[in-house]
Amino acid sequence: MKTRYQSTLLVLAVCATLSACKKEEAAPAQAEAPSPASTALEGELSIVAWPGYIERGETDKNYDWVTAFEADTGCKVSVKTAGNSDEMVALMNQGGYDLVTASGDASLRLVAGGKVQAIDTARVPSYASIDQRLQNAAWHRVDGKHYGVPYQWGPNVLMYSTAAFKTPPSSWSIVFEEQMLSDGKSNKGRVQAFDGPIYIADAALYLMSKQPELGITDPYALNETQYAAAIALLKAQKALVHRYWHDATVQMSDFKNEGVVASGSWPYQVNALQLEKQPVASVIPSEGATGWADTTMMHAEAKHPNCAYAWMEWSISPKVQGDVAAWFGSLPAVPSACDNNALLGAEGCKTNGMDNFDKIRFWRTPESKCSDAAGCVPYSRWTQDYIAIMGG
Repeated sequence: MKTRYQSTLLVLAVCATLSACKKEEAAPAQAEAPSPASTALEGELSIVAWPGYIERGETDKNYDWVTAFEADTGCKVSVKTAGNSDEMVALMNQGGYDLVTASGDASLRLVAGGKVQAIDTARVPSYASIDQRLQNAAWHRVDGKHYGVPYQWGPNVLMYSTAAFKTPPSSWSIVFEEQMLSDGKSNKGRVQAFDGPIYIADAALYLMSKQPELGITDPYALNETQYAAAIALLKAQKALVHRYWHDATVQMSDFKNEGVVASGSWPYQVNALQLEKQPVASVIPSEGATGWADTTMMHAEAKHPNCAYAWMEWSISPKVQGDVAAWFGSLPAVPSACDNNALLGAEGCKTNGMDNFDKIRFWRTPESKCSDAAGCVPYSRWTQDYIAIMGG
């Protein structure tokens, strides 16, 4: 998904991220969900979202969960897509948006930074239908308050070229260590890595199996020794990397046209390429996978809160949940969405990995406070060091 940020966006994103990271050590914002002065719908709604999350049928007319919402509510939806969580934090710090579909490596930063508000779940009547594993998840519930509504979840899969691999790769080593592939060529220059500091957790996850003597138990809570090992692995990996991606469209093009044969990816790209009859498949390797559980969160200064609440309720209706999962290759936050959805199909949730929940280490913002007596390396360091690796 794009080699890296354009310089201006990178400066904005990094500055915003670092300021947010400084705030993350402070006590979480305690704002209560405000009582609305009026429940009248404002006629507009702006959302920061991952690509493919808010579709209005422009790519495929069968995938449209915006048009009916606009017709029902009169809330005209505008969408700003973001390629990674740091971009989302930067946009929310900038302001002017009502909602964001934040992953766990952004949500707590937004809470701690006071950029999102606690929500009143009574204004989201279908909240009880959400998967019990997600209703009170630590990445959106802080000090007994809900700071959003779960939306979708899924793994960061290993996408690979079936032309380059006679059998599916079984380990993340294929993107971290130089080796000959079954097509007789090296993987050097043919693999990709994610353009985001949270990717350090992918390296740590691999090291949990590769170097168990490091004692890593949580890829988001690394002491100095564990962190140094992950950074060393990523520095060595750079010689293999064709591109640091965060633009789904660019990554798909690279698999089709640039000779890329393996990368961490999202099910969205896998599904899209397979629909184009491209020779790709995906797997969760033996080490497991990182992943994302995304939450729709409301900006602390949302200008259209009533439309935002209407969307949060709409977004967890079984039809919308199933359609999003079918389009993105994700899993619905509402289990009933797995049943009787024409687009998802009878086996859709199983195919997308509903049974893999326990294999996924969900993205979470790294903090200095951890179970290690000496503390852990905070996200501000992850940001600085990963940018240095990509630019080195």
